[in-house]
Amino acid sequence: MSLFDSVLKKIAGSPDDVANLAAKVGINPGIAEKAIAALSQSHQMHGDTVELAAAKTGLDTGTLNQIVEQIGGEGSLMEFANTLKDHPQAAGILKSLDRDGDGNPLNDIADMASGLFGKK
Repeated sequence: MSLFDSVLKKIAGSPDDVANLAAKVGINPGIAEKAIAALSQSHQMHGDTVELAAAKTGLDTGTLNQIVEQIGGEGSLMEFANTLKDHPQAAGILKSLDRDGDGNPLNDIADMASGLFGKK
């Protein structure tokens, strides 16, 4: 069970784990976990949480808004932010977005998404 799964189990009304959340939103569980990490980090920054997370991940704001809604709103993001703070190794999830190490995760996310739809 991932750290995020344990947080989801504590939040009433949210999916029980990342896999269920991903299925409800229609994305890969790995991408959902990275989106949660980006939203959690962005929640503590100045600016719009979803827009900041979109810039970090390359995911569209509609998908990120669905994730926020599924986990119980922005108020629930503090639980995830605390998890990242307490377990710094979990923050490494975002680094895994940039698979080729070029500093731009957008092309890697596009490759992951095209693989999901059989275009690769």
